[in-house]
Amino acid sequence: MSRDHFQLDGKIAVVAGASRGIGQAIATILGEYGAHVIALSRSADGCAETVDIIRRGGGSAEAQGCHIGRVEQIEAFYAWLDENHGRCDILVNNAAANPYYGHILDTDVAAFEKTCDVNLRGYFFMSTHAGRRMKAQGKGSIINVASANGLSPGDKQGAYSITKAGIINMTKCFARECGEFGIRVNSLVPGLTRTRFAQALHDDEDFMSKQLPHTPLGRGADPSEMAAAVLYLASDASSYTTGSSIVVDGGYLA
Repeated sequence: MSRDHFQLDGKIAVVAGASRGIGQAIATILGEYGAHVIALSRSADGCAETVDIIRRGGGSAEAQGCHIGRVEQIEAFYAWLDENHGRCDILVNNAAANPYYGHILDTDVAAFEKTCDVNLRGYFFMSTHAGRRMKAQGKGSIINVASANGLSPGDKQGAYSITKAGIINMTKCFARECGEFGIRVNSLVPGLTRTRFAQALHDDEDFMSKQLPHTPLGRGADPSEMAAAVLYLASDASSYTTGSSIVVDGGYLA
């Protein structure tokens, strides 16, 4: 297998949640390998740094605002995409919400609804809109960023863990029903990664004292280590891979 199998020249790649961390690393590597990247966050300004990084590396990118927890904004984004690009070859659902960190019994309705709105409803409708366009094209790749918590619930992260388990099963549902249209749907299952989103975990000494001894590689991941797996799933290198969940967790779930 050559580098050509990973090239994304001419592809339109939409990355939701691309302002920082794992999403920024994913957007950057897709741009590096030739895709035109549309970086999404709640406001376009939030992705200015991501776009700048891609362009300074010789890639092509632009930013758009889209809060994927709001269906009307998803619809408006895809109307814009149709008008300005006319296709969607790659969708990476990476935006996430985890507003509550604490005992599951103390989860309030607002926090639960926000978590579900982004992590489940957002991923679902981003995927249905992209999938319809990929069906018309006869090809496409959707990658959902889940979490190791979706396979083994994290302490003090009940609602988040539940939604991430849902994303893994959602991936299988879309893969099963969309394969006939040439659409591949897979998920990335990250372990503990050094991002601002996960800062509360890194700051919890009790959590880290339990986590790292059970992680064979003995450390958290860098976002770039997640991005490499997404490049594989987005490219023709994974042309016979669908419905899969690629676990990148330093061995934590082993």
